[in-house]
Amino acid sequence: MIKEFKDFAMRGNVVDLAIGVIIGGAFGKIVGSLIDDVITPLLLKPALEAAHLSKLEDLTAFGSVKYGVFISSVINFIIVAFVLFMIIKGLNAAKRKEEVAAPAPEPSNQEKLLMEIRDALKK
Repeated sequence: MIKEFKDFAMRGNVVDLAIGVIIGGAFGKIVGSLIDDVITPLLLKPALEAAHLSKLEDLTAFGSVKYGVFISSVINFIIVAFVLFMIIKGLNAAKRKEEVAAPAPEPSNQEKLLMEIRDALKK
């Protein structure tokens, strides 16, 4: 049972997934900082100043409904989705170029000899 667990835990897909989750967490912090420190001050500053707020997350309705957190989360999602779309699009384009650029391999001497024998037998 321990050997089976070790095989499962060390399978390539599990390790790749773990790395992806760790990188995703770090990327989430970057996107959060982008929203809080760049987008909100640049684009939303006039609206926030009119509402007498300093952060998007401070927007509330009825005293306790924090819809500013929801808006911030939506903006985070859109940015993450767009960045992932661009990464996948770039990877797919690179894959297509590799497929087109890969020439057919030259047959080996043994394969050439076998083709000559085949052609001679056909005659």
